[in-house]
Amino acid sequence: MIKSILSTILTIFLIQGISLGQITDPKATEVHFPQPEKVTPGAGTSAPSDAIVLFDGTNMNEWQHLDGSEAKWEMKDSAMTVVKSSGNIKTKRQFSDMQLHLEFRTPAIVKGEGQFRGNSGVFFQERYEVQVLDNYGNKTYSNGQVGSIYKQSIPLVNAAKKPGEWQTYDIIYTAPRFNKDGIRVAAGRITVIHNGVVIQNNTEIQGTTEYIGLPKNAPHGAGSLMLQDHGDKVSYRNIWVRTL
Repeated sequence: MIKSILSTILTIFLIQGISLGQITDPKATEVHFPQPEKVTPGAGTSAPSDAIVLFDGTNMNEWQHLDGSEAKWEMKDSAMTVVKSSGNIKTKRQFSDMQLHLEFRTPAIVKGEGQFRGNSGVFFQERYEVQVLDNYGNKTYSNGQVGSIYKQSIPLVNAAKKPGEWQTYDIIYTAPRFNKDGIRVAAGRITVIHNGVVIQNNTEIQGTTEYIGLPKNAPHGAGSLMLQDHGDKVSYRNIWVRTL
């Protein structure tokens, strides 16, 4: 909003033939309204005052399975853990652009390798996956490792912690835009910070993150945040979003 107001002021100057070099009063380019809304940051990774808390360890009221049934994942010690074959869960609320914080933990007891070791995923608008995987000393295809935009974008680095340790994702997500004819006019974009390290930097999302085949770009609106049941006992905690 403030940037757009300043841009409007500069445009007026140009229309009136006023050169920026002719401005001598610093107040001529000051913007005093609107003022940014006050937000109280959370302590550490806890939610700021304007966040929507999706999971704080006390209940799973914000979540459901894809068929609308009550979420059947296990809740214990302020975390929720995948119950194998129970199915993916998604938020009851729907979102578009957002800032997301969540923490995840892959199993301390290592079983399997490659994609069969601590596998889950975070899906934006139920379509675009940021991979969750145990990649501590575990190789797999690069565009399928932890922090990848699945089958699309390789992470800049591997910032994985050891199995059994809590890890963080802080993600800025911008949804794709479609015009009235259903044509995508702007790709989705995503920045992923994994354990404090930038691993996706304003990365373009090519389309849906398909297991087989190429990305698709059918038009859609807001959608739920979805967490994947891939059969491994991956745990999540401290999940909150800020709509942007």
